[in-house]
Amino acid sequence: MRPDVRGTVPSPCIKLCVVDGQSGLCAGCGRTLAEIGGWLRFSDEQRRAVMAELPSRLAALSDAMAVP
Repeated sequence: MRPDVRGTVPSPCIKLCVVDGQSGLCAGCGRTLAEIGGWLRFSDEQRRAVMAELPSRLAALSDAMAVP
């Protein structure tokens, strides 16, 4: 994770930008396109709220992608 110019909550971007068509989530970081696009405008509180959701989003996305 790298720190952003604004705010103290770093971006979760891992440079694996692939959006899953079913969920609308990035397979790399778990954010929606709106969250990715708005990240620099988000307050630290908004960023922390998104960050709290990412582990469960990525787990669900991984489970969905593993099903044949």
